[in-house]
Amino acid sequence: QVHLVESGGGLVQPGGSLRLSCAASGFTFSRYTMSWYRQAPGKERELVAAITSTGGSTNYADSVKGRFTASRDNAKNTAYLQMNSLKPEDTAVYYCHAANGWFGYWGQGTQVTVSS
Repeated sequence: QVHLVESGGGLVQPGGSLRLSCAASGFTFSRYTMSWYRQAPGKERELVAAITSTGGSTNYADSVKGRFTASRDNAKNTAYLQMNSLKPEDTAVYYCHAANGWFGYWGQGTQVTVSS
C-alpha cells in the first residue's frame, strides 16, 4: 500500500524557515520524480518544486526560486523541501507528489502558515 506522509509544517514568522519532509513507502521511491505542490485558500494547486529520481535535477516556480530547495534521500525514501525567507504569500497546504510517468501518488498535505 502506497503512503506519502508530509511533516514539518507549522506557523512561522515572515523571514523564517521551515523544512518539510515527505516519507514514502509502498513503491520504489528511487524511480519516481518527487514534486511539491501547494494550495492556498481559494486558489488552485500549484507546482512549487520538483526533483528527479536521482536528485540530479531540480525545478522551481519563479515565486520560490532562490528561497526553496528540494532534495531527497533515496536510502531513506524521503523527500525534503527547505523553505527559507518565507513570506505571508507562501501560506498554503503543501503536498508532496510522486510520479513515474505511469502512476502518481499524493500525500495528505501539511499546513504552512507565515504570519507575524
